[in-house]
Amino acid sequence: MSEPDSGPKLLLTQRRVWIIFSALIAGMLLASLDQTIVSTAMPTIVGDLGGVEHQAWITTAYLLATTIVMPIYGKFGDVLGRRRLFLVAIALFTLASIGCALAGDFWTFVTFRAAQGLGGGGLMILSQAIIADIVPASERGKYLGPLGGIFGLAAVGGPLLGGFFVDHLSWHWAFYINVPVGIIAFAITYFALTLPNKRATQPLDIPGVVLLAAATTSLIFFTDFGGDAAHGWSAPETWMWGAGLVVAAGLFVFAESRATDPIIPLSLFRNPIFINATAIGLVLGLSMFSALGFLPTFLQMSTGTSAAVSGMAMLPMMAGLMLTSIVSGRRITKTGRYKLFPILGTIVTGIGMVAMTSLSAETPVWLLCAFLFVFGAGLGLIMQVVVLVVQNSVSPSVIGTATSTNNYFREVGGALGTSVFGTIFSTRLTENLKVIFAGAGASPEQAQSAAGSVAPSALEQLPAPIKDAIVGAYADALAPVFWYLVPFIGVAFLLALLLKQIPLSEVAGLVARGEAIGGEEAEALEAARRSS
Repeated sequence: MSEPDSGPKLLLTQRRVWIIFSALIAGMLLASLDQTIVSTAMPTIVGDLGGVEHQAWITTAYLLATTIVMPIYGKFGDVLGRRRLFLVAIALFTLASIGCALAGDFWTFVTFRAAQGLGGGGLMILSQAIIADIVPASERGKYLGPLGGIFGLAAVGGPLLGGFFVDHLSWHWAFYINVPVGIIAFAITYFALTLPNKRATQPLDIPGVVLLAAATTSLIFFTDFGGDAAHGWSAPETWMWGAGLVVAAGLFVFAESRATDPIIPLSLFRNPIFINATAIGLVLGLSMFSALGFLPTFLQMSTGTSAAVSGMAMLPMMAGLMLTSIVSGRRITKTGRYKLFPILGTIVTGIGMVAMTSLSAETPVWLLCAFLFVFGAGLGLIMQVVVLVVQNSVSPSVIGTATSTNNYFREVGGALGTSVFGTIFSTRLTENLKVIFAGAGASPEQAQSAAGSVAPSALEQLPAPIKDAIVGAYADALAPVFWYLVPFIGVAFLLALLLKQIPLSEVAGLVARGEAIGGEEAEALEAARRSS
């Protein structure tokens, strides 16, 4: 629990709402721009630093770190206020970007990617929670459009910048670009994000934080070790991580049931709407992150396109996402009803996923763009709507906690999907490449080394038969993975059908908690202040 610092209440005039919203946009731009740049540059990064067989960790490390800190940012934001935490998240993300750019080996790079995740998790959670603080649920839909637009803008600019840096400068600039963006975002946030600070009135749930981090880490390592050819599901070290997961999760539930102010209150799981929406997020995250994590790699290696072209090929997905995000947000604001959109979204996403199971080295880029547009349109109907549903179903005092818990389980799904299906892809690809290089006369050691350091730029320098074989190896390794993801979209569809429709709240979170004055009263008080 917490209480506001003493002082006058914040006046949530429309002008102030948009000023605060500008700070959130700056933070979201920073996080979303980075992810799209990295996905385009990933094949070149692993080719330069080595580690093709471990490339899933570039994404998994970021997701793991993000997942661990989400509930921390959500709960601490509810207890201590969100402004200072948002500044910390921006600073941490920016400094970690410098570390990624300067990394000289693969695992150092992965470490700084994890540090980026520690900041990125805060940017994502705090932005969503602050929106709930300043805008009533009944009006929040119209703000989804601008947020979707920023995400889309970053998704358009990220692949183009990433491709340009890889093709004309170096992949390091994919991280240096975050530095000026981070400085600008920090400055805007420092001067524009005027929110009440709070003081904790009860002890922070440190045991819960530690046990949640231990359980999440054990889960990711368990799935990664199990799907890795070097360990496998029969390896004792794999099941040591599994045992650690069971123990840490059990202790976490025990600790939360007795904590004075738990980081994830177990009472949330007695809320059927929260459970339903969170389950949709989990299965959607599992399939979404898995599908998106390796598409740029497929484009660059399987179709022979450059990093710039592969980045541009991702633009239709963002166009679809922006379109449906804006349309669904406006419709929800106008009608006050949300249930239809996740149902339609899962259907459209499933169609896009099934289409991508047909990918091969011969698939034309224009057809893949069409698949991605459909896939993105489906995601735009679900992602922001699920968060809105969760926020609308809980008390204003736990908006941040509920938002972060929902996102936590979506990121757990994403980390699981990326780890399991990324490992399947990487293991299958490495074995395919080893066979190719061994067939070309390389020794087993040389074949292993070559399979771990194949960069897109090296393809053109190889003999045509080997080049064609490598292209086929990438197609054979990735396209079948999409079939494993289709059933999860089906589960999300069934959950969307069961989602309950309730009225949207007419009061912003800060106003409901007595920390601000909103609506016509705020406008009148602000006008009186200006005239006096």
